Amino acid sequence: MLRYNFNRILKARGIEKPVVYLKNAGFSENFSIKVTNNKVVRINLRELERLCLVLHCSPNDFYEWIPEQDASISPDHPLNAIKKSEKVIDLTKMLHSIPLGYLEEIELVIQEKMKRGLFN
Repeated sequence: MLRYNFNRILKARGIEKPVVYLKNAGFSENFSIKVTNNKVVRINLRELERLCLVLHCSPNDFYEWIPEQDASISPDHPLNAIKKSEKVIDLTKMLHSIPLGYLEEIELVIQEKMKRGLFN
């Protein structure tokens, strides 16, 4: 089953109050609540693009594929690319627990990857 999972990207971006964040970005309160609660069934392309711009991501970051119990597909099927684990990255909390010296090393690694264009 294909579905939207907006919470993954919201948590990964460290957004603690997503309704407020999305409203401040120009989305309606109703839409912001639906996104925050993963109650979006359909989304028009304009709103999808705006979300991607605001959250610095691609539409694939919102999609999640959960195979049916009896689904049998090959490991190289393209749907496997959007099959997500249950683990949600909470990078902000993780970074708060890392000693400062290690954060400087992590920053250097990130800067190097950005210079090489690996995050584009």
